Amino acid sequence: MSETALRQENTAATELPARDERVEALLGSILRNRFLPEPNPDSVFVGDGSFRAVGVEFLGHFILLGGVRPESRVLDIGCGIGRMAVPLTQYLDFEKGHYSGIDPVEGGIGWCRRFITSVYPNFAFQRVDIAHELYNPSGKISGNALKLPYADGHFDFVIMTSIVTHLPPDEVLVYLREVGRLLKPGGRLFMTAFVVDHVAAANESGRRDARLSFARDGDGPCWYVPDMPRLAAVGFDDGFLDGALDRAGLAITLKALGAWRGKEAEHYQDIFVAERRGGGA
Repeated sequence: MSETALRQENTAATELPARDERVEALLGSILRNRFLPEPNPDSVFVGDGSFRAVGVEFLGHFILLGGVRPESRVLDIGCGIGRMAVPLTQYLDFEKGHYSGIDPVEGGIGWCRRFITSVYPNFAFQRVDIAHELYNPSGKISGNALKLPYADGHFDFVIMTSIVTHLPPDEVLVYLREVGRLLKPGGRLFMTAFVVDHVAAANESGRRDARLSFARDGDGPCWYVPDMPRLAAVGFDDGFLDGALDRAGLAITLKALGAWRGKEAEHYQDIFVAERRGGGA
């Protein structure tokens, strides 16, 4: 999709950055690095696609779209088995950059501690026992009462990839409120989502991902996939996440709609980048 078409389609008119040869060289070197840890591809924690290739793709997005820097303090909410963390080990400064990953599932956290923290001590992983009906049904911390174990304004960059795609709307508001609390002024959130705009709702192109045949849930902002568990894939009315980010004190700097709806894009899910108000550019 051309930059002009993308600006016309997105509600937040933002120009995507030009390709960066230095970033592309870094991403290529990470893809070829056979010494980086990689879990068994059959692990239930890995998810769809190539562990290495997907992580490297997102590192490029974090740098070029999100503006993460080598000296950033990064929080990865729902870090899983380290798909985003492994490529970041090759980008964050060993002394100045810091990474914190949280997840409710102990198996992924244990793998990350064993294979990442043991080599990169500036990468820390913590299990937070957040209840989720699919991933942690016996969790003791309600998503509606979430308060993450970090000080206000501690982070420069927060990652939420494939998180709001598995949350009900009331919990989305709580998570984003926490993100607003944890980011420094000027710090940024990088978040992926399924935005059910008019194209996705009507499936006008007839090419939408068949796995995401969303249907509206009553009169609320949520869209679920019939015949799947409710939180297996969650879409939201266009505008719901924009308003939730605003309520959390976060100003959208980029809203780029993804290829899942059957239109050309360089990423699958929809991407939001939002900045904590009160800081510089």
